[in-house]
Amino acid sequence: MSDKILPPLDRDQLIMQAAALANHLARAGVQWMPRPNLDTVQTLKSRFEAASATSSVDNAASSVAQNARPPVVDSGGTPSGGAAAAPSPPPPTQPPPRRPALSPMLVGEAGKPYPGVSLPVAQRESELAALASEVAACQRCPQLVRCRTQTVFGEGNAAARVVFFGEGPGADEDRSGRPFVGKAGQLLTKMIQACKFSREEVYILNTVKCRPPGNRNPEPEEIANCRPYFEKQIELIRPEYIVCLGAVSGQALLDSKLSVGRLRGQFHPYFDSKVIVTYHPAYLLRNPAAKKAAWEDLQMMLRDAGLI
Repeated sequence: MSDKILPPLDRDQLIMQAAALANHLARAGVQWMPRPNLDTVQTLKSRFEAASATSSVDNAASSVAQNARPPVVDSGGTPSGGAAAAPSPPPPTQPPPRRPALSPMLVGEAGKPYPGVSLPVAQRESELAALASEVAACQRCPQLVRCRTQTVFGEGNAAARVVFFGEGPGADEDRSGRPFVGKAGQLLTKMIQACKFSREEVYILNTVKCRPPGNRNPEPEEIANCRPYFEKQIELIRPEYIVCLGAVSGQALLDSKLSVGRLRGQFHPYFDSKVIVTYHPAYLLRNPAAKKAAWEDLQMMLRDAGLI
């Protein structure tokens, strides 16, 4: 998580970053390009198709003439130039293809689009606030209701490109009502800043909204009870990337039983967001050697987004 100055972007990186920005603007519902003139588009299409048809006919005629031309034979009855015809030279080597604007590392096909339409930011914020009020009154998990001081809904930018998805509130979060404010939260803030974001630019939430007793992992039933809440949050925000912090959030979102070690290092689809699974900041505090792997996961996301 170095703060060194990045070198200037080359042409390909600029193209990647522009493509990522265009994708983000589209997700946020911003109309940023002029609408095409349909008559002009149809005229250009007709010209292109006519030119392509003419080119195909010319190429076919040239090929027929080439194949119909008889070989030149010397007095011995063999093609001129030696006892046997020289083999055709190999076709010229094609230049390597340019790298795509977005990385092709996505596992399988991209997920289907989020349901419904992408809402304006103000409407997203209003619906998130209404959902937060519903969560505050939730009584679905009797044990968590008895233990909590308050619910911890989530916070951040309603049009964030990146969502950080954790496990559940701890003691500090239970007191403050905000996600990731303890020691693990301080490390997460540094991770976010190393990605050249601020906490205000991303969105942070957990699988469950109440602190489990003794900071234990949430039970499957508790995650199932909170699933409609965190799924609705993500659906409203429609992030480009979802960073799952730890096994609990990764397994819950992807419906998987694989470990972080098996899930990390690649993208997974969730609707049309790209999911990265990496180590939870609390795990990194206990195992500092794993910070290098977590930073590699974040760099994979930044490269794909055209940010490095």
